[in-house]
Amino acid sequence: MFIYGLALLSFSYLLGQWLGEILGKLIGINSNVGGVGFAMIILMLLKELFERKGWWNTELILGINFWNKMYIPVVIAMAASLNVQSAVSSGLLAVLVGLIPVAFAFIFFPFLLRFFKEI
Repeated sequence: MFIYGLALLSFSYLLGQWLGEILGKLIGINSNVGGVGFAMIILMLLKELFERKGWWNTELILGINFWNKMYIPVVIAMAASLNVQSAVSSGLLAVLVGLIPVAFAFIFFPFLLRFFKEI
């Protein structure tokens, strides 16, 4: 049944990517706009449809959960590396805009912890 979970997830992902490409071309951007978001919405809609038809069973859930555990960390790692490459290639301002809030968070976080310990 892992195969059914994979098939459902793959169908959702491919359809979402296709819709993201179409949306990007419609608004004049030569890029995918919201493909993963479309995929998640399609997966949620298919889940509801499968539940209503009685096709949503434990094995199907296990198949989707198995691929979910592998898929999410890989996508986050890919997006993070692309963001870093994009920021570094864009120049110093983009790097500073990323580093300054992180440095501010590291400096401010201990004070925030002390404040909430007192409450």
